[in-house]
Order: sequence, then structure tokens, then C-alpha cells
Amino acid sequence: MNVHSAQLQEGSAEDRLFMTDRAVVVLDGATSHDPDYPSAHEYVDSLGDELCRHLASSSGLSDILATAIESTAERLCLHPGARAPSSTVAIVRTDADEVEALVLGDSSVVMGCNGGTQDVISDERLDALDFPESQFYRENLKAGHGYGPDHFAVLRSLQLKQRQRRNKHHGYWIAEADPAAAQHAIIRRYPADRVNWAILATDGAVDPLTPLRISWEEVAGLDDHGLRQLLARTHQWEADSDPDGVQLPRSKRHDDKTIAVVRLAKRSVQNELW
Repeated sequence: MNVHSAQLQEGSAEDRLFMTDRAVVVLDGATSHDPDYPSAHEYVDSLGDELCRHLASSSGLSDILATAIESTAERLCLHPGARAPSSTVAIVRTDADEVEALVLGDSSVVMGCNGGTQDVISDERLDALDFPESQFYRENLKAGHGYGPDHFAVLRSLQLKQRQRRNKHHGYWIAEADPAAAQHAIIRRYPADRVNWAILATDGAVDPLTPLRISWEEVAGLDDHGLRQLLARTHQWEADSDPDGVQLPRSKRHDDKTIAVVRLAKRSVQNELW
């Protein structure tokens, strides 16, 4: 397993990247728009450490995640739903015979398979709730109203509603303080000889790729330097071409960005994309 990665932390700095001999973990701690709500910094640090402790075991990924959530909740004295921080989880684990992927929340894993096919693994359950506030803030951004106080007031209202549906049936599932959430993670398994590469990325890194027309295949060919350039380019596009979220409506102008490319088959790598 050969891994290249890059991070571009913005104001919240709540993305995390962890690596073991056989696995890569990407976490995206949820940023609160309520200043009285705790940040996710300690949570993602603890959750990542706990995951790395267990990923070498033969246990399934969902069981490992459940153990990590439980241990983190105990360490940080967190209780489900009681103002606990949360995080998305993306994991890729490899061995001689199999490649496994886990996704919980809106980070993504992309598997590049033989014959040039790609399997994008994403969790759409939060977006599927389609709260009116979500549509409202996006329409306001498209209309050019930008990131003013009214925008963030809507986001605070939206987050309150989202938390009421967090880790509940007919809601959505996320790593928080309830280990049962791990059993609702999306799991995929692939024969190792079918997979050439895998990409793990937070939504802050994924979302600008579409307006920039950058393909997963191009991303998979980049080394550390090329990935850093990629994230810098997405940041520049947000700042210069879409500072008010008109083209790509998003909760804030710049989100944390984390991306990792795992290569399982020999292929050439690039340190430049453009």
C-alpha cells in the first residue's frame, strides 16, 4: 500500500488524517455555527487514535468503529445527544486478498477498479432529510446574498434540527457518542486484485472538483506535492471565482480539505496536474 496525501486546514481545523501499515482514516469533525457548542478537535483526535489501535485486528470495520466511538465517549465523558461533538468517518483497509471501505457521514471513498471503472462510496442520508433551511440558505447564496449574519443564523437553525435527527431511525447516522451508529455505516469489500487505487476525501476537498472539472482519475495520479497543489487550487477557486457561494452553494466560503490517495497497483505518479 502506497499512500499520498495533503491537507489544507481552514478556520475550524477539524479534519484529521491517520495512517497505519494497512489502513487510512479520514475524519471531518462537524463545525458548529453556535459559538456555545463544543468544537470537535478533541473528539477527532481521540477517535482517530482509537481507530488506529484496532485496525490491525481481524474485526470488521463497523465493529472497530463502534469500539472507537465507545472508547472516545468514555475518555471525553460524552453522552449521546447531549451536546456531543461528531465527525464523519472514511476508512480504507487492505490486505493480500481484500480491500475494505467504510463511510459514515459526508466524506467519500472512491475505488478505482480494473478496466477504468470507479465506485464512489458516499453517504447521502443527511442531505436526504432536505430541511427547508438547507434549501433556503442555498437559494440565498445562488441569489448572491453571500455569507452575512443572516446566512449563519439560518445555519444555526439548521444544525439544531439536524441534531434532533442525529443517530436516529428516519434521521441520519454519524460518529458521536453512541457506538450503535457504527452499525449503520456503509461498508464495501473488493477483491484486492480488482482495485488499482482508492481515494479518501472530506467534502471540502470533494465539492470544488466538479466546477473545476477535475476527474477522480486525475486525482489518483497525483503525489503529495500534486495533491497540495490541487487543494490550493480549489481554495483559490473558492476565493477568486466563487467567494459568495453562487456557483457552488456551501455553508462557508472555505472548508477544511483533506485528501489521500492509496495505490495498490504500480502506476506512474505526477507532482503536477496542470
